[in-house]
Amino acid sequence: MPIASLSSSITHAVGNHGIYAVFGLLVLAAVIPVASELVMLYAGAVAGGAFAGVAVHVFGTTVHSHVWAYVAVAVAGTVGNLVGAAVGWWIGALGGRPLLHRYGRYVHVSDAKLDRVERWFDRFDDWAVPIGLATPLARSFVAIPAGIVRVPFKKFLVLAALGSAAFCFGLGAAGWALGSAYTHAHHALRYADYGVLAAALLLAAYLVVRVTRRRVSDPAR
Repeated sequence: MPIASLSSSITHAVGNHGIYAVFGLLVLAAVIPVASELVMLYAGAVAGGAFAGVAVHVFGTTVHSHVWAYVAVAVAGTVGNLVGAAVGWWIGALGGRPLLHRYGRYVHVSDAKLDRVERWFDRFDDWAVPIGLATPLARSFVAIPAGIVRVPFKKFLVLAALGSAAFCFGLGAAGWALGSAYTHAHHALRYADYGVLAAALLLAAYLVVRVTRRRVSDPAR
């Protein structure tokens, strides 16, 4: 899928379905790369009020406080990511490498990627879980290998919650900041548009006056 189309689909889903889309997309993002970075950035921008007419709703109620809207999208992302990570752990624990050999291409997990993740676990031990889930791009390749190397499930959940929360709250905050900057820039550009329009009108008036004067001073033309 083209990047522009993917971005449009994600922003459309988050804009129309709010925290439910954030939750669902972050469930998938724990095992499949679905641009969770864009999801949380856009959700944070929506929470910050960057887009007119787009607000955060929780169980049918509009969240008017930008702070609580931010908390809502970040918590939805964290819980969704944790659910997806738990599913990924069980996939890895029950299926192991044979399952990945058969279906790994569908979740973009190859032997080479799995080898790199296992070396990561050798280096950081179980702390590879929160580090990996807090790291953009690499975060979708952590849960299944964690199940394969048999990180204890209860410990995995705690560590996965830490990494997911760091990612979702951090990217959500970045989206809020970017959204606020976008809003200010949008207002500035709107005033710049007014300035350009005024300058164009003045230039047009100047040319009309100049042509009129030439015709008055030289009737033969």
